[in-house]
Amino acid sequence: MSRTALASVSPVDGRYARHTEPLIDFFSEYALFKYRVRIEVEYLIQLSNQGLQNITALTEDECYKLRGLYMDFTLQDAEQIKKIERVTNHDVKAVEYFVKEQLEKLGRKDLLEFVHFGLTSQDINNTAVPLSIKEAQLEAMLPRLLIVLEILRAQSKTWDKHPMLARTHGQPASPTRLGKELQVFVERIDQQMLQFEHIPFAAKFGGATGNFNAHHVAYPKHDWVAFSNEFVNGTLGLYRSQTTTQIEHYDHLASLLDCWKRINTILIDLSRDIWTYISMDYFKQKIKEGEVGSSAMPHKVNPIDFENAEGNLGFANAMFEHLSAKLPVSRLQRDLTDSTVLRNIGMPFAHTLIALASVEKGLGKLILNEDKLKADLESHWEVCAEAIQTVLRREGYEKPYEALKALTRGNAKVTPESLSQFIDGLNVSEQVKIELKAITPHNYTGVEHLS
Repeated sequence: MSRTALASVSPVDGRYARHTEPLIDFFSEYALFKYRVRIEVEYLIQLSNQGLQNITALTEDECYKLRGLYMDFTLQDAEQIKKIERVTNHDVKAVEYFVKEQLEKLGRKDLLEFVHFGLTSQDINNTAVPLSIKEAQLEAMLPRLLIVLEILRAQSKTWDKHPMLARTHGQPASPTRLGKELQVFVERIDQQMLQFEHIPFAAKFGGATGNFNAHHVAYPKHDWVAFSNEFVNGTLGLYRSQTTTQIEHYDHLASLLDCWKRINTILIDLSRDIWTYISMDYFKQKIKEGEVGSSAMPHKVNPIDFENAEGNLGFANAMFEHLSAKLPVSRLQRDLTDSTVLRNIGMPFAHTLIALASVEKGLGKLILNEDKLKADLESHWEVCAEAIQTVLRREGYEKPYEALKALTRGNAKVTPESLSQFIDGLNVSEQVKIELKAITPHNYTGVEHLS
């Protein structure tokens, strides 16, 4: 069978490939090879400028051509590395040989043995992967999240004046405003996104066990710590962990993944709330011509976008959780379990991206059903009880809570008329009675501007 989307084992690369395509440049095996080549090239360029014995600096033109290896990296280049790997049975070593082949073509045989000089595979992997995650987050993930956030922010403002029956424990509660309820999610996501500013994209760079053994034995007078800090922090724009084993300890990466997990949990909460509002008829959905809701029931327009989002966010969070729990744990100076799971780092981001597309689509379909919001409020005049008893407390009225409880907790429906009769029977001034009668489910919505 040919390798088409229909033959894909995972829907990430099949059914939902159109949504996950932006991640190919960051999380595919092709991308991993490209980032590894980038690290090897930039390391060699910086190494050649140190004035070390037997290392002649690369010229500006040579640097330009070497950088072209990753800047113009193609699928054919990746296939060439895979071809080398079939011989080496080692993917990082295959990258090293690929760079050496290109370096030889430049006529710089004198630098061949300084490719990957003093390094172990994880010096490459633990810089390439965080760099790919950083750029994926900046270029693919956050822009999509910001689109959803801005839609929510706009809708919260548009619908801010619309009173809505709140439900606590699923029961009618003091009214709220639809826009404010959406603003809750805006604030929650905003707050979590602030965490990203404080989580470094950490990298390991220090040789086989993190001590620069090989570097130091060859050039004992050179400051390899300063060199590596400049390379990782300056050239690559990452954060170099100073003391490591053979691998990065992944604590900062775990924090990043946990932050995405929290954002996804907020989006699950949003998806379930909007789904519920749709089921309550607070929202209608725009209908696309030719679209089918149910295969059996022609009338149905199902809230599939929010269901799709919830499912994909759940998948993403399960993987984020495993990665954040597993990666910081390794036996002694390292084992291979981090490499095994790290190859799947793109999967939770892919499911998150699919979910974001679904949330965006679903929010864009919403049509407010004002009549239903008003009807629901009109059917529940008992929610004015909190307001009335609070004013009575202010007036020093004896046991107002108990009085309202007796009125509103029975099976008899509370109506504007029955509430008005109740107020007329209260031993309070006429002015207070006027104040109480002015309270309705439609206007008892609290402070207009909360921030």
